[in-house]
Amino acid sequence: MMKSEKLSTISILIPTLNAVSVLESCLKSIANQDYPKEKIEIIISDGGSTDGTLEIAKKYKAKIYPNPLKTGEAGKAVAFKKARNELVALIDSDNRLPDKAWLKKMVVPFADSEIIGSEPWEFTYRQKDGFIDRYCALMGMNDPLCYFLGNYDRLNILSGRWTGLPVKQEDKGGWLKVTLKPGAIPTIGANGTVLRREILTKRNLVGDYLFDIDILAQLANQKPVKFVKVKTGIIHFYCGSDIKKFIRKQKRRVKDYLYYQKIGVRKYPWQKQNKLGLLKFVFSCITIMPLIWQAIKGYLKKPDPAWFFHPLACWITLGVYGWGKLSGTVNIKQMSREKWGQ
Repeated sequence: MMKSEKLSTISILIPTLNAVSVLESCLKSIANQDYPKEKIEIIISDGGSTDGTLEIAKKYKAKIYPNPLKTGEAGKAVAFKKARNELVALIDSDNRLPDKAWLKKMVVPFADSEIIGSEPWEFTYRQKDGFIDRYCALMGMNDPLCYFLGNYDRLNILSGRWTGLPVKQEDKGGWLKVTLKPGAIPTIGANGTVLRREILTKRNLVGDYLFDIDILAQLANQKPVKFVKVKTGIIHFYCGSDIKKFIRKQKRRVKDYLYYQKIGVRKYPWQKQNKLGLLKFVFSCITIMPLIWQAIKGYLKKPDPAWFFHPLACWITLGVYGWGKLSGTVNIKQMSREKWGQ
């Protein structure tokens, strides 16, 4: 490990909107890090919380700024523009750092001047979590469509890989040094991604919104970039065991994407992703048996009944995305954040 005086300063960017149920555990895990406190700043951009979120933020001495556009992407942009440290960490309010050494593990690879960013290579699996959160950790993604497209970015038990895309990587012991080239890019960016602030600033990559998975897509589209997948995880409280919340978040994903695509601010090349993978997803949902086999295969590799949420997760995703696409041709707008909460 690097000596404390050589560790980079870091700004942790957290957008919030009625996040009282998860924020304290997130901030507590940051406060408990074995990292020089004077080298960390926590910046919270809040979309108008009314549930005690701001009181928790103040308790942990976070810097708080308003996010009038309310969305997480707008909040990340607000926080980024207030950041002054060498590195920025995109940590959501529903994340928790799994151990006290997490921040050091994420920062140490930046001693290599080629590295532009780092990200945990898995979602931390915990038996005590809700079945949907366990399913997402086992799959290494919150969106099962990405399994078929191959563009996921966390360790997947079914494939045994952190992405299904062909990427060049060197094993450096505690991390993988990855070369990302123009073309298909994993959905790197959310839930614990750390980036050099200077790169985003110099290339003017952050406007009114910061779409986390768009950043690497834009950088790698210009020339190959070096990125690190650190052999650690991050805890993500996505939906617990709440199927209605899963449906709501899938609706938000498709509605927001169609809206932002329409106004021309999205950069991740979703339209260039694996078309055959998309057909396989639709075929698997219609015929059912491939989804059941994948669930059984996952259970045999890592026994957990959460695997059997997989067919339902895929059907929900197909239905929500399909309906969202059809209805979006008539009425494209982002999902309202009225009464939104974690």
